[in-house]
Amino acid sequence: MTFTIWLSLLTICLLGAMSPGPSLAMVAKHSLAGGRANGLAAAWAHAFGIGIYAFITLIGLAVVLQQSPLLFKTISYAGAAYLAYLGVNALRSKGGVAAKLESGQTTSLWQSAKEGFLISLLSPKIALFFIALFSQFIAVGSDVISKSLIILTPLVVDGLWYTLITFMLSSPLLLDKIRSKAVLIDRLSGVVLILLALRVVFTV
Repeated sequence: MTFTIWLSLLTICLLGAMSPGPSLAMVAKHSLAGGRANGLAAAWAHAFGIGIYAFITLIGLAVVLQQSPLLFKTISYAGAAYLAYLGVNALRSKGGVAAKLESGQTTSLWQSAKEGFLISLLSPKIALFFIALFSQFIAVGSDVISKSLIILTPLVVDGLWYTLITFMLSSPLLLDKIRSKAVLIDRLSGVVLILLALRVVFTV
């Protein structure tokens, strides 16, 4: 893999990580409700899931999903159901930002990491990203170094991007302002997650 091709891969991975969606909503929720450690746990568990996607794409996921529409639809509907579940909980403030801040209840690092990991694995948006964009780099990655870069680049880019988001959202100055808007944040994130779930259902 040449340096130019790697820069193209890096750019695509950065744009993919920065595009708003359920992953951003999830990392934001854990950063606000649980604090910096929870945000980082969610961010890097999510990045690990991205790395798994990169690895299985490398060994043939794109081909399998393209040849098996039923499998892709199953993954998509499972992702939509999980997004809807998170959205309903946010609307009810069950496990959301408002509930955590009001009760003083803490979210375990394991819970934050689990949600981060599941969002990355069950997101149809991420599956589409790897099939449509990422898979084009597989052909140029025949040696061990190239294959390692194909797996590590999206993993590290995703982890660093959401680390930045976590540090921004867990700033004490910002947290004080957010506490007064916690219920509104829950309602908005709930609506966004449910709309994303509906979009998946109607576009699969």
